[in-house]
Amino acid sequence: MATDLDIARAARLRPIQEIAEQVGIPETALEPYGRHKAKIGLDFVAAQQSRPDGALVLVTGISPTAAGEGKTTTTVGLGDALNALGTRAMIALREPSLGPCFGVKGGATGGGYAQVLPMEEINLHFTGDFHAITAANNLLAAMVDNHLYWGNELGLDARRIVWRRAIDMNDRALRSINAALGGVPNGFPREDGFDITVASEVMAVFCLSRDLADLQARLGRIIVGHTREGRAVTAHDLKADGAMAALLRDALAPNLVQTLEGSAALVHGGPFANIAHGCNSVIATKLALKLADVVVTEAGFGADLGAEKFLDIKCRSAGLAPAACVVVATVRALKLHGGAAKSALGTEDVAAVRRGIANLDRHVHNMRKFGLPVVVALNKFTSDTAAEIEAVQAAMRAIGTEAILCTHWADGAAGATDLARAVQAMIAGGQAKFEPLYSDHVSLAGKIETVAREIYHAGAVTIPPPVAAKLRKFEEAGFGNVPVCIAKTQYSFAADPTLMGAPEGHVLPLREVRLSAGAGFVVAICGEVMTMPGLPRRPAAEGIGLDAEGRIEGLF
Repeated sequence: MATDLDIARAARLRPIQEIAEQVGIPETALEPYGRHKAKIGLDFVAAQQSRPDGALVLVTGISPTAAGEGKTTTTVGLGDALNALGTRAMIALREPSLGPCFGVKGGATGGGYAQVLPMEEINLHFTGDFHAITAANNLLAAMVDNHLYWGNELGLDARRIVWRRAIDMNDRALRSINAALGGVPNGFPREDGFDITVASEVMAVFCLSRDLADLQARLGRIIVGHTREGRAVTAHDLKADGAMAALLRDALAPNLVQTLEGSAALVHGGPFANIAHGCNSVIATKLALKLADVVVTEAGFGADLGAEKFLDIKCRSAGLAPAACVVVATVRALKLHGGAAKSALGTEDVAAVRRGIANLDRHVHNMRKFGLPVVVALNKFTSDTAAEIEAVQAAMRAIGTEAILCTHWADGAAGATDLARAVQAMIAGGQAKFEPLYSDHVSLAGKIETVAREIYHAGAVTIPPPVAAKLRKFEEAGFGNVPVCIAKTQYSFAADPTLMGAPEGHVLPLREVRLSAGAGFVVAICGEVMTMPGLPRRPAAEGIGLDAEGRIEGLF
C-alpha cells in the first residue's frame, strides 16, 4: 500500500501562480518561495476587505487517541469535495510545529489522497514563519535582560519577570533554567524558562492580528514583568515592539499552497490547541472568506480544546461566525474510548464502539451549545465492520445528526462527496445561530468555571488562593473582560489523560494563570500539562533521515 509520503512524491504539482489565479489572486500579489508555495502580499489582502464573506465551516474532532482521527485529512478532503461539486471553496489550515514532527505526532498536512503539498517543506521550515516568531520572542527576552544590565531605568523587579524564551522544539530540559550565570559581564542571574514557540504569546498575537498596525500595537501591550510596586512593564516600555514587528513583517503575509487535487489552501499560524489557542491566523481565514464561497478550517485536538478556543477566542476577537461544524471520529478511536485495547482494534467490538460513542455524543452536544449545526465525519478504516459503522450512525440519528462515512484518505474528493453535500445543505439552510459560550462581562474565574462545567462536565474547579489572587489582579488591571485559554491534556475531558470516554463530575485543578495582554486572553494551566512538551522515549526523530538521493525519509 502506498504511504502518505509515496503519494505526496508521486503528485504532479501545478505552479503556484496557477493555483493563485483560480481564486482571483494575481501573480503580482505573490512572493514565491520556489515553484509550489508563495506568500500573498498584505497590500492585496487589505484591498479585499470590502468584498462580502463566504461561509465558514469548522472541522474539529473527538478527544484524540493513539488510533488517530484525521481532522486535517477531513478538512482537505471536504474542501476538495466542495470544489468538485462546483462550490468555490478554500482551505485554511495551521502550520505544523517542528516539536511534534520530531516527537510523536508526525506531520500536519493531511494524509493519503487528502493532503496539502509540498508536504515535506510545509512540515519542516516552510516559509520561515515560526523561525521569525521565535526570533521576535527571544529578541524581547534579550532586551529584558539587557535593560536590567544597563541600569534598569524602568525599575523591573527581576523576581517578577514573566516573559519566557521560546524554541520550536520539544525540550523538557529548558522548562526551567537559571540565566545569566558566569559573573558580572553576563548580567544578573535569575530564574527563567522556555515555552515551545507555538505556546508563546507572540504566536497568539501573530495569529490574532488583523494587519501590521494591529500586530505592532498588540506586541507593544505584551507584559514582560512588574516593578516592585506592582506596575506592569510592557514591550512598548522597553521600545521592543517596533523591532519585533519588523522581524514579523514578512511572516504575517499568508502562505498559499495546494492540495493533491489542486484546491487552494492557506496554511498560516499556530497549532497546539492543548496549550495555546490553536487556530490558524485571522488574516488567512478572513482573506479566504473574501476569495471563496465556502472556507473549510480546522481547530486542533478535540472539540473541547480547539473548537472551544476557536469559537470563544478567535471568533470573538475577529468577528467571525461559522455556518456549520464537522466533528471527526473513527470507529477505532471510539473503541479505545469504550475501553478496548489498542491491540484489539482490528477485531469487531460493537459493544466497545457503543460505549465510546459517549465521547462523540458529548462533543456534538457541546458544539450545539454555540448555536452551530453539526454533522459527523466518520473516517473509514478497512477493519471497520458494517455493524460497528451502523452503531455510530444509529446513535447519531438518535440525537438528530448524521454520521457520514468518509473515504477521502483512499479516494480523495470522491470519498467526501456525501459529507460535502451535507455541509452545503447546512449552509443553505441557514441553521447557524452562533454565540460564544460566555459573555465578556463574566469574571475570569467564572469563565473558567463555565468552560469546565459546560464543555468538560467537571463537577468543580479548584483554584488555589495565590492563583485566585492573580485573577483578581488581572481584573483590577482592566483585563476582566478578556476570554480564557485553558491549557489541559488533550486526551480527556478531564485534566487526567487516563479518563477516556465522557467522564462526569471530575475536578479541574487550576495550577497557574498567565495574562497575555497583547493576545487579549488569560491562559489557565490545569493539571500536569506543560507549555514546553518533552520528547517520548522513542522520538520520531530517531527514524528520520536522508536516503541515498538526499531525500527525506521517515518524516511522515
